Parts: sequence; structure tokens; C-alpha cells
Amino acid sequence: MNRETTCCFTGHRPEKLPWREDEGDPRCLELKARLAGAVEAAYEKGMRHFLCGMALLAMFTAIGAVLITLVHFPLFPAAPFLQYDPADVPILIAAFAFGPVAGILVTVLASFIQAFFLGGDGIYGFLMHVIATGILVTVASTLYRKFHTRTGAIIGLLLGTFAMGVGMMIANHFITPFYMGAPTEMVDAMLVTVILPFNLLKAGINSVVTFLVYKSVSKYIVHGEEFAKAPKKAAGEL
Repeated sequence: MNRETTCCFTGHRPEKLPWREDEGDPRCLELKARLAGAVEAAYEKGMRHFLCGMALLAMFTAIGAVLITLVHFPLFPAAPFLQYDPADVPILIAAFAFGPVAGILVTVLASFIQAFFLGGDGIYGFLMHVIATGILVTVASTLYRKFHTRTGAIIGLLLGTFAMGVGMMIANHFITPFYMGAPTEMVDAMLVTVILPFNLLKAGINSVVTFLVYKSVSKYIVHGEEFAKAPKKAAGEL
């Protein structure tokens, strides 16, 4: 990519704009028209690559990948290959803050990095992680965005946990025998006694942690409200 023909964009996130996420607001429509004009003018000047920042999503992806790698342990001694990790917490925070599409994006990126670059289980681990976390974050964040309250968050996380448990029973029935070479009968015998309780417990723990920390984290990292409230220091003051 040539720097001479690259244009980068930066600006406020929706929650900091007067109309927030109401794209039908006249002020938003005016801004879009002016932005389109600026892009056309840049193109006419020779710009061919247009970039926008994704710093927060990249940060949540990195945190998720690190947590998967560094923090993991079995929840059931009878099934040591099923390991808990808290990586879904930053992914859920990203999904609550920016929506289900952002949550899925972070899920795919974190799963890919862990599976293929940090000693994960390759394509099998990648698929299972994307399915499990994808179900959880999609259900939870979709409901939270529709019902943007504490109650909405609780309902979303509860339904997301339940959906992940059921979804992983189905995924293990079809995917695990194919990739791991285990007899389907043996896998099916573990679905209700091991697979379901493991995923319910894992999703439940991560959902509780997310619910407890989300507001505090979002004030600093997502919205920057607390930093904005901090008194400004005089020149030269630490």
C-alpha cells in the first residue's frame, strides 16, 4: 500500500455524537453528505486506499487471544480436554459496546490467532470456538441492543448461555467425530452429562463476569466518560 495514495479517517464514535445512532437525523444525513463529498474530492486528488481506525476492536481481539492462551484449566476431571478460559469476557464487552457484528468479528479474529499462531487446536479448535462464542455473543448482544437495560443484559446473557449449551451439543455431535475420529456413539454419550454442563458453566461464569465489569470498563475504555471528567492538569504537572 502506497502512503502517497492512502487516506485515513478518524472521528467520534456514535455515542459521542448528538444524534447517537439515529442515522435518520438531519444532522447525521448532512454529515454523511459532506463525508461523501470529501471522499470524492480525495479520490479526484489521487487517493485510492481509505482506512478507518478499529483500535478498540483490535485491543479486545488481542486480550481475548491472550486470555485463551494463558488462562485455561479443566472444569471436569473426567473431561480434561474441555478447558475453561475467560476469553469470552472481552468479546462480550466488545459485542455489548459495538453490536453483534463487532462481537462476531472479534470472535473470529481471536479464535484464528489462537488456533493457528498460539498453539491452539487448528481448524477444529477454530471452528468450535467460533461456534460457541459466536452463539453466545450474538444472542446476548442482540437482546441487549434491543433492550438496553440491566434487565436486558441479564436476559440476553441467560439466553445466550442456554443457546451456547444447546448449540455445542449439536456441534459436537456432527463436528467432533469427523475431526477427532471418535465414534459418534461415544461423543453422544457425553453430550448431556459432560458437554452441556461444561458449556453452561463456562458461558455462565463469563456472563456473570461480563455483567459485573461491563459498565465500569465501558466508562473508561469504550466511552471515555471517566477520563473526560478527570480534571485537566497544568502544564508540566504529572
